[in-house]
Amino acid sequence: MAERFAEASKKFGELVEVMARLRAPGGCPWDRKQTFETIQSYLLEEAYEVMDAIDKQDWLGLQEELGDLLLQPVFFAEIAAEQGLFTIADCLDAINQKLVRRHPHVFGDAQAETPEDVKVRWDEIKKQEKAEQGLTPPVSALDGVPRNLPALMEADKISSKAAALRFDWPDINGVLAKVREEAEELGAAHDSGDPQHIEHELGDLLFTVVNLARRLKVDPEQALRKSNARFRERFGFVERKVTGSGKAFADTPLADMELWWQEAKTQGL
Repeated sequence: MAERFAEASKKFGELVEVMARLRAPGGCPWDRKQTFETIQSYLLEEAYEVMDAIDKQDWLGLQEELGDLLLQPVFFAEIAAEQGLFTIADCLDAINQKLVRRHPHVFGDAQAETPEDVKVRWDEIKKQEKAEQGLTPPVSALDGVPRNLPALMEADKISSKAAALRFDWPDINGVLAKVREEAEELGAAHDSGDPQHIEHELGDLLFTVVNLARRLKVDPEQALRKSNARFRERFGFVERKVTGSGKAFADTPLADMELWWQEAKTQGL
C-alpha cells in the first residue's frame, strides 16, 4: 500500500508540473488563455462523462475519464496560484483536514455505528465549524442548497433538508397519493389551456416524483439517466426496424412502431 501511495503522489505531482508548464510563458496558447469562467463548464462535462462510464461499467473508460476530471481542479488551482489566491497544496490540505475533522469516529474516540449516525455527526460538526468561523446561521434550512444546481438535484436536496426537519409524508403511500393528485391537477391545467398553469402543475408533479425517489432511496438523477439510456437503445431498435421495412418514419403506422418497441423490451433493451 505504501508503494501505491508513493506512486500516486509522484504522478499527481507530475500532473501539477505539466499544468504549470502549459500555463507558463511559451506554453500552450489555448491553456494560457483560459480563465475560471471559461473552463468551469468543462468541470461539469467531465463529471458527467465519469458517470456515463460508471453506468456502462466501462472500467478502462472510467480510468481515462477520472484522469480528465482530476485535471479540472489542478487547472483551477493553477489559475488561482497565478493570481496569488491559493495553490493546489492548499486545496489538498483543506480537504485532508476536513476529512479527519469530520470523521472523529475513525480518527478519534467518537462512536458512529451506522451510516445514519455518521450523517448526523457530519452535520453537527459542519454546523459547529460555521459557528467557529463566525458565519451567520442561515435564515432558512434550505439556504445551504445552492440555487445553481441542476433542478433535479436541487429538488432532491431541498426536499431532503425539509424531511430532516420532519416536514415529510408519514409513509410511502402518502407520497404516491400526492403523485396521483398532482397528475390530476396537471390534467386539469391542460384542460384549461393556460400555459403558465400547465408549467406550474408540471413542476409540482416533477418535484413530488423526486420526493418519491427520495423515499424509495433511489437517486432520481441516476434513475432518469438510466431511463434515457434504455430509451436510446429501444428507439434505435425501432429505427432499425423502420429502415428494414423500407418505409420512412412518416409512413410507418404507430401501431407497428409500438410492436417493435415492445419487442425491444422483450430482448432486454
